Amino acid sequence: MAYSNNPNLPQVRGKAVELVLKGWSIRKVARHLGFTHSAVVKWMARAKIRGYGAIPTRSSKPKASPRALSVAVVSAIIKERVGRRRCAEHVYHALKKQGIEVSLSSVKRTLDRCHLRKSRSPWKRPHDFTERPLAAYCGALLELDTIHIIAPDGSRIYVYTIIDLFSRWAYAEIVEKIGVEQSARFVRRAQKVAPFRFEMVQTDHGSEFSIRFTHRLQKQGMRHRHSRVRQKDDQAHIERFNRTVQEECLDRVEHSVSSFKQALKAYMPWYNGERSHMGINYQTPLEMVPSC
Repeated sequence: MAYSNNPNLPQVRGKAVELVLKGWSIRKVARHLGFTHSAVVKWMARAKIRGYGAIPTRSSKPKASPRALSVAVVSAIIKERVGRRRCAEHVYHALKKQGIEVSLSSVKRTLDRCHLRKSRSPWKRPHDFTERPLAAYCGALLELDTIHIIAPDGSRIYVYTIIDLFSRWAYAEIVEKIGVEQSARFVRRAQKVAPFRFEMVQTDHGSEFSIRFTHRLQKQGMRHRHSRVRQKDDQAHIERFNRTVQEECLDRVEHSVSSFKQALKAYMPWYNGERSHMGINYQTPLEMVPSC
């Protein structure tokens, strides 16, 4: 019979032994329970040694392994890990320099077995490996972000901002709250205003730009990528625009939703149509659009 982890098998084995002791033949018990004759014979032999009753399933673990690491090698792995707190790769190369022949996979298995290796949390957000496109034309790559401003009364005012890396064309809106749906609606409104089509939008890892936001953009025919972790320059253009829009516009008016909306309504056409940029050879964003 094949090895099984059925929790009811110990009771079935004990029942088979009990039926044999009551006078049933071994072959009759085997046919009755659906097992082989030899299996019932083995159960009888085990019952005579350990006593009658439920017969537990034996472990499938092998008694010995000829390829198992020696105690000295395992001790060296643990000592190197505990002493320096280095990862498995560093432990492997350190042992190699000491003349200890062991594979990297064996080092990892040993550390896992001894609970000395950190396991990845199932709740950790996976990193985005979407390739960053070259901003060679308008709409090829845009950066999206939010600005959080504290009003005098303690309430929060949120500003959605987006900028095209090729033309430096930008758009901003004041909203009362942020979220996935609000982010998707903002991109949709920005696309209607923009004189070109958005292809890919890049964001940070904020909750308002989660995987649901990615799906919303896909429905609009756009692609989405997250900035690389611990790479502050990935969002450099939008961060600089956030500073600019605050210094040149928002900080000069009363900190209220109505004042901000009125100020941006006048500022954004001037920013895109009249304000020159050093990054595009002192041209305006709208002057760059015909060259896309």
